[in-house]
Amino acid sequence: MTAARAAASVINAPVTIDWDQLDALKYRDEREAVAALLASEPLSTAMRAQVQKEAAALVAKARKMDRRPGMVESFLQEFSLSTPEGLALMGLAEALLRTPDANTRNRLIAEKISAADWASHLGQSGSLLVNASTWGLMLTGRLIDVSGLEDASGTIKRLAARVGEPVVRAAVAQAVRVMGEQFVLGRSIHSAIARAAKHNLLCSFDMLGEGARTEADAANYEAAYAKAIAAIGKVATGPAGAHGISVKLSALSPRYEAIQETLVWAELYPRLKRLAEMAAKADINFTIDAEEADRLVLSLKLLERLAREPSLGTWRGLGLAVQAYQTRAMEVIRLLAALAKDSGRRLMVRLVKGAYWDTEIKRAQVGGRAGYPVFTTKPATDFSYLSAARALIEAHPYLYAQFATHNAHTLAATRAIAGSTPIEHQRLHGMGETLYAAATDMFGPLALRTYAPVGAHEDLLPYLVRRLLENGANTSFVYLLFDDDTPPEAVAADPISQVEAQPGPHPRIPLPRYIYGDRLNSLGVDFSITAERAPLAYMKGAGHAVVDATPADIAKAFTVAKAAQPTWDALGGAGRARILRAMADALEQHRGALMATAVHEAGKTWPDAMAEVREAADFCRYYALLAERHFTRAESLKGPAGETNSLELHGRGTFACISPWNFPLAIFTGQIAAALAAGNAVLAKPAEQTPRISAAAVKLFKQAGLPDEILHLVPGPGETVGAALITHPDLSGVAFTGGTDTAQAINRSLAARKGPLLPFIAETGGLNALFVDTTAQREQVIDDVILSAFGSAGQRCSSLRILFLPEETADSLIAGLKGAMDVLKVGDPADFATDIGPVIDFPAKAALDAHLVHLKSTARILKELKPAANMPLLFGPVMAEITLDQLPDKEVFGPILHVVRYKNDELEVAGRALAQKGYGLTMGIHSRLESFVERVRALVPAGNIYVNRSIIGAVVGVQPFGGEGLSGTGPKAGGPHALTRYSVERAVSVNIAAKGGDPALLNL
Repeated sequence: MTAARAAASVINAPVTIDWDQLDALKYRDEREAVAALLASEPLSTAMRAQVQKEAAALVAKARKMDRRPGMVESFLQEFSLSTPEGLALMGLAEALLRTPDANTRNRLIAEKISAADWASHLGQSGSLLVNASTWGLMLTGRLIDVSGLEDASGTIKRLAARVGEPVVRAAVAQAVRVMGEQFVLGRSIHSAIARAAKHNLLCSFDMLGEGARTEADAANYEAAYAKAIAAIGKVATGPAGAHGISVKLSALSPRYEAIQETLVWAELYPRLKRLAEMAAKADINFTIDAEEADRLVLSLKLLERLAREPSLGTWRGLGLAVQAYQTRAMEVIRLLAALAKDSGRRLMVRLVKGAYWDTEIKRAQVGGRAGYPVFTTKPATDFSYLSAARALIEAHPYLYAQFATHNAHTLAATRAIAGSTPIEHQRLHGMGETLYAAATDMFGPLALRTYAPVGAHEDLLPYLVRRLLENGANTSFVYLLFDDDTPPEAVAADPISQVEAQPGPHPRIPLPRYIYGDRLNSLGVDFSITAERAPLAYMKGAGHAVVDATPADIAKAFTVAKAAQPTWDALGGAGRARILRAMADALEQHRGALMATAVHEAGKTWPDAMAEVREAADFCRYYALLAERHFTRAESLKGPAGETNSLELHGRGTFACISPWNFPLAIFTGQIAAALAAGNAVLAKPAEQTPRISAAAVKLFKQAGLPDEILHLVPGPGETVGAALITHPDLSGVAFTGGTDTAQAINRSLAARKGPLLPFIAETGGLNALFVDTTAQREQVIDDVILSAFGSAGQRCSSLRILFLPEETADSLIAGLKGAMDVLKVGDPADFATDIGPVIDFPAKAALDAHLVHLKSTARILKELKPAANMPLLFGPVMAEITLDQLPDKEVFGPILHVVRYKNDELEVAGRALAQKGYGLTMGIHSRLESFVERVRALVPAGNIYVNRSIIGAVVGVQPFGGEGLSGTGPKAGGPHALTRYSVERAVSVNIAAKGGDPALLNL
């Protein structure tokens, strides 16, 4: 059968591969994964010795060659990320080119350049573009001879002092652009192709830019890819011998996520198919780039559909990148080989080590994952690469192996494994030239392709930062290759030997569960895994119908609690901690039912419901830790000889805990756990809208071992139940989270009571703002604003209410935000694809409707999203532009974002106007300027300040949460001082000399 007939006979076959099975290995035990590597034996003992010998020779040859390392490698060698100068340059290059206004550019240059010790790098690099003449150029605008300077450091300092002069500013900006040229092959595909021809390069072109945030972004990226494919096709000679293109799926859809799979098939796949058909017609290599681990399975499903498309004919250029640092890389290659065999379409596979390692580690830790999707040690990743390389080569001719590496050992090993099997090597533009020149000298001609970024320097950020993080650390091969102090044998070390010597995970990277050391991290749900999210759809909620407490119920609860509290207090911090930890375990054991209740009772989306359970568990474990530290034994205080002095903490008595509907489990549990940890009994009043999940939590507390007498659920309206709690004579304190007006009413009621002065711990709302300057990165601002303003339907006390945008970039950011709003899904929270669910009740919706009417008559509505679903409590997100004198006086609790433009010289006026409103809960700042961050912080008081990230999602024990002014009393929930106002302090002084002297003194 001919190749064409074979392809035609199977391309129409149904999808046969269960890609979801890969997720069973996503968080596999790293020791198990390493054991599998050791069993794979990619190199025999003899081959290992030969490969290491060749690799060391490669390093030595590269160092001796006349051609020196390129500017990028020289930059990384001299200004590694372990130096302040390297970090300063990365920060400068990352932000300068996208900053439109001169004043901010000048401050950025001054801040980044003048703070570093450039003198220590004078003459240290062999590259003209990196050595002292370069930095002389940066600081003076002309090449200077620094070899004769006696006081180099003083000269640099004097030059830095002149950084405000126009010629100096222009020189710095030009130097950054020169550096950008080294990372980018061309600003356009045509200039890149011309430059590649000039330097005789075979390329895989990468169109620079972040992932799409809007449909317009996705359309623009498709057009850019299409234009590039058309240009490449004019000079193409087949997939292996001509330029190719690398495509990021995240650039083709703003919703490239596993939980949006339906949308991905409807919107992303048609774009991908159109581009693939163009590439097939041009007969070029079309590589789907690897991205985050959460997207792996979805990318493979898309790839399989493409591989079986009849419209692609017998084209052999379809491919993808596989990341060796993922612990499931071997299984990915096995399934790719099966796909190629079954579909009749050869696949080109670029094997990379992986560019998102630090991100994957952080995401797993933040998400409370069971493990990491990547190896935690570099030798294990290098070993995985070798095993994957053998699997790729053994899958020939179904898979065509493309090995992307700048590592001499990896290069030598892949050649040894391949033998006579044809393979392709790949390097990054600006890097690896000397290494591959040495390899050509040693081995003869190589099939070598350059991964070449194309685009404007303003779009360089993500690529630049990834390359610097990958290769700028002083343990990187790229860094060590030209470090003459490191022997070639050490640079070309055998990773298999290293793994054999240390087969376990990295000793300083604990599993996500254990990152805190002194307490467990809460377990999360990975919604990108079908097997984790599917059972939740059928989960029944927890809790039961709840009856409002009567005055008699409340009176009885106080009586019982008062009688039981002394015994509970006497149990001590360690005893209470055991029960709180058992409660945390119970929450996780029943998380499915609790999440379902949060979805159906409180209208939370599934990710918000998961966060609710995790935060509740975190509160229990963190307060258990504080109870052990501060309530187990008295603290000894220093004093004179002959006496002992100590301070001990005890519970106050019976606390009323009044919690809100927007965090019906997390805050409800957190308040109770704090009061219990300090030794108090509790009467807990949940919000009227969400009693079922609160009842479920109380039930779990008691199953965890809490005596019935210590915790009492008293549901009902605030006007009756809340009032009865606040005025009861046996009340010892109040913990409250809710509106500012309600807090002030409680405060007045407590002040009017006769008897002891009671502590009132209040967390209320805020006019939360985010300040953006012109150095901020567009995509990051869009992501964080959308999440902060509209996540949880804007029903968090920390939600973003006011966005301050600089005049110079406001239009661009607003356009991006409008486009990002367009792709949000407002609908049924039980649908995993829903981004924004309903508001809590009809009064809440009425208040939002009224404010929207007000805005339509007084402000400019920038965007109003109409919910498509037919649910009465849905309120679509709104973005409205207001003037500074229209700042709201109170928070509007829902998905309404107010945008205020400010001019560069009006920042102080804007900050003071906000501060005068009297709130101080959360605030965000997006800037690459430390001075801007400090200016805003000085202007606007806030209990929680977030820089270059979202302003929601405070983590217990990591970002203690609570405001000041009209936003709360403190102490912060989930912080080290959280239990102080739940307790009383008792100092005890004993004159031990009266009993015969001080033993400590007498035994000196």
